[in-house]
Amino acid sequence: MLSVFKEYNAIKENIGEIINASGYKNEYLAKKISVTSQNFAVKKKRGTWNSEELEKLVDVLAKPNEDVENALMLELMRSRKNDETVPLSELKNEFGWK
Repeated sequence: MLSVFKEYNAIKENIGEIINASGYKNEYLAKKISVTSQNFAVKKKRGTWNSEELEKLVDVLAKPNEDVENALMLELMRSRKNDETVPLSELKNEFGWK
């Protein structure tokens, strides 16, 4: 049980370095955790995160970047907008599905 507190404190004490290593801009992370950019910068400098903010930050930093994935998917879809398509009914017939 004590290791949970050690891990929490290690994250809290080093979150500024973790943020820098992530490559995310402060403005992006501030928006994701619902604080102003100025407040985010102060918290990052002083390490004055509350537990809710720290949890949100870790959640954003630990997940794949959904915004980037969505932007990539959108561009892929746009690049294929002129591709030939097959109606679902024709595809079902071709594969013998009912």
